[in-house]
Amino acid sequence: MTRRYLLPLTVAAALATALAAPAAAAGDTQWRADLTTINDDDTGVAAHQGAVRLDRAAPAPASARRASARTGFLLLDPRELGTPANAVAATVQSTVPAGAEVAVDVRGALGGDQWTEWVEARPDAPAVLPRTVRTVQVRIALTTEGDSPEVRRLDLRAFNRPAHQGVGAEAAGLSYRVYATREGLVGGTTANGHVIVARDHFVALPSRRGLSPKGTGTYSVRVCAANGRCEWAPVWDVGPWNTKDDYWNPAATRESWKDLPQGKPQAQAAYENGYNGGKDQFGRTVANPAGIDLADGTFWDGLKLTDNAWVTVTYQWTGSGPAGFVRTSSTPLNVRSAASSTAAQVGLAANYAQVRVECQVTGQSVTGTQGTSNIWYRIAAGKFIAKAYVTGVSGATNC
Repeated sequence: MTRRYLLPLTVAAALATALAAPAAAAGDTQWRADLTTINDDDTGVAAHQGAVRLDRAAPAPASARRASARTGFLLLDPRELGTPANAVAATVQSTVPAGAEVAVDVRGALGGDQWTEWVEARPDAPAVLPRTVRTVQVRIALTTEGDSPEVRRLDLRAFNRPAHQGVGAEAAGLSYRVYATREGLVGGTTANGHVIVARDHFVALPSRRGLSPKGTGTYSVRVCAANGRCEWAPVWDVGPWNTKDDYWNPAATRESWKDLPQGKPQAQAAYENGYNGGKDQFGRTVANPAGIDLADGTFWDGLKLTDNAWVTVTYQWTGSGPAGFVRTSSTPLNVRSAASSTAAQVGLAANYAQVRVECQVTGQSVTGTQGTSNIWYRIAAGKFIAKAYVTGVSGATNC
């Protein structure tokens, strides 16, 4: 029987096919996923008799504050395509009990450790990426509020099809003013498997489309408070309130709540305007308009906030131009007002965070994890970080 694999099923097995994908053609790349190898970059899943399912310790995303919804991710190895493509169709053989979901997400490599946003390949529509790419990566997301779903087989096919007409972003990336709350929840586990520690530095967004694998910052944000301080931090959790609200995207690609203005979180619309009856996707009454959750270190130390507040968030992966990743031993990197370690600290850049580089200047020589250098990167107006702690930047020009 052929069914949509995202919907709860009462039958023992479901075979989901990408019905909207055209028939296979010459030049398409086809492959079958390895469901038996579990690595350190996977979280909450286990291999079971040639299939993948949630393990007993699968976490619930801390920020979503819905302990019954356990989630796990199997991150497959990147796949080099025989022919460049911009779409991937998925055929899934799975068992999906009531209250469970299986989803297949795809992203494309852009070079320099940059990736497109995750896009879901649905049974009735393939994942269509914003650009044609030579390498794709696939992950399987398993969610349940009861018995675990099980994926026994996943066949994939990459091909070309017309892409959505996206909305162009400035070099710095899309930026919106949203309400920020403090996540806290020390000792809890984020959606990507990170165990939250005191004064931690990461953020949560209410969609897995911008979720970075544990120990990476592919999807990071710049968060700036009204006091002028900013922190660059990786997205490691899903929430608050919703888990399928990529509000930063235009209606053509936004997963849910497509009738809302781009940049307006569903929780904000529910809280301020009674949208969706004032409820989130789980039917809970929305008690604040939050569009981002901040870990304690980001909240207290990076932004120096004392209470929940409106902030300006820039979604780094939506930008263009030179970019790099912060690499420290563990503690955040100081962001300075000038190219010197004695200049005023005006924010922080968390370990693993992606930063967009506006330009570079010569300043004080610094020794860090990436060697010794007197080059400093300007990552926002009046905000500089030492090159000695940043990797991956290419093509930066002088200020």
